[in-house]
Amino acid sequence: MPVRPILKMGDPRLLRNAQRVKRFDSPELAALITDLHDTMLHAGGVGLAAPQIGVDLAVVIFGFETSIRYPDAPPVPKTILINPIIEPIGGQQTEDWEGCLSVPGLRGKVPRFHHIRYSGFDPDGQSVEREVDGFHARVVQHECDHLWGMLYPMRIRDFSAFGFTEVLFPALTSAAEST
Repeated sequence: MPVRPILKMGDPRLLRNAQRVKRFDSPELAALITDLHDTMLHAGGVGLAAPQIGVDLAVVIFGFETSIRYPDAPPVPKTILINPIIEPIGGQQTEDWEGCLSVPGLRGKVPRFHHIRYSGFDPDGQSVEREVDGFHARVVQHECDHLWGMLYPMRIRDFSAFGFTEVLFPALTSAAEST
């Protein structure tokens, strides 16, 4: 399947609310998931939401064993999550660095719930439910934000912790360029 163009911040399509998937196990949904997967891998991301490739459906994918973009992050299981719901567990939030394929070249410290429960469906319409914390919880919240028209810079509280990746993390940028 083709690698799709990723919409960039400023494109009004990224600010819309995605529609719920009503038909599971369809060729169209399978093709979308393949496109999301191929596009995410091509871009070196750890997750991608359907709105980022211009599709207004509540579908996100995420997961990796290792990541050049987040070299210190623990693995996150490869997941396809459709029509997700996120529930914070406790009120603890942590701030950490995030980037986004729709906001290329920039990073910022974003507050997120540290511990969440997420639920939704897999491509066959089977229920998915997990309780997670740390980076896994951060990735899920970040990707699901795309379904609700939210980009991570909209959540930043302190813009002194927002800037170009090459300036903030020169070693990370050098490592990514050498691969």
